[in-house]
Amino acid sequence: MNNEKHHAKTQTLDISFFDAGPADGPPVILLHGWPDSARAWKDVASRLTGAGFRTVIPELRGTGDTRFLRADAVRDGSGVALAQDVIDLADAIGLERFDVVGHDWGARAAYTLAALYPHRVRRIAALALAFQPYGKFELPAFSQARKFWYQWFMALDDGPAAIRADAKGFARIQWDTWSPPGWFDDEEFALTASAFDNPDWVPISLNGYRRRWRKDEPSDPAYSELAERLRTIDRIATPTLMVQGAADQCDEPSSSENLEQHFTAGYRRLLMHGVGHFPPREAADDVADALVEHLR
Repeated sequence: MNNEKHHAKTQTLDISFFDAGPADGPPVILLHGWPDSARAWKDVASRLTGAGFRTVIPELRGTGDTRFLRADAVRDGSGVALAQDVIDLADAIGLERFDVVGHDWGARAAYTLAALYPHRVRRIAALALAFQPYGKFELPAFSQARKFWYQWFMALDDGPAAIRADAKGFARIQWDTWSPPGWFDDEEFALTASAFDNPDWVPISLNGYRRRWRKDEPSDPAYSELAERLRTIDRIATPTLMVQGAADQCDEPSSSENLEQHFTAGYRRLLMHGVGHFPPREAADDVADALVEHLR
């Protein structure tokens, strides 16, 4: 991955992003997850650029060097906000039509982009996160709810203060438990976690999760129309690849099964055995192979 950062200003953000590969290659926007950073894509992006793709990797709102332009802007962590950020970035750098590959939060943004902006998105790939019809968060079954302890913790009245006191420690627990052991080392976590020094990382993280289960979390009114439209959509007309780790200890692999009826242009689900919640990091070559096949 090219280490040179670029910046693009939108109405809301100064977005920091990486841009590599041939300028005239098919553009692919790679969206990282939570708690993660653009570093998640370094090995996959290298393979994609080698295959002739242009890779654009933004640091999501609240992460790395991406900054809000207004101090009073709502720190909205919704999938709709993330999706609109991608459209705004694409407009700023002159991308009319592009592919989207997203992991975790990035996967939610990919589905949302395909739902709301099908004329802009050629193909999508979603890693580790299943499609949610109507953008609706359903109360999960007990086994999944147990894995979502971190979301319940954030939704507590006193949860935000505890997370602010040790945000990186909170993130590290997820890395330690969402995948089989041995997939990362202390240095890689530290390099990634430097992106969490962004002053908006905790506010965006909290809003992104608390809004799912509480009714008192603020939303940016600029996205209200898009959010309303998303609540009417249960089918995607964009060719979709879904990559799921069979050893994922955050999102149960069964959550992405039997969703074909929601994808009118095709839904291919690839289950990776021995892989947990971070396929781009744990199985970069296999992920890259699947992406090249899907995007060509």
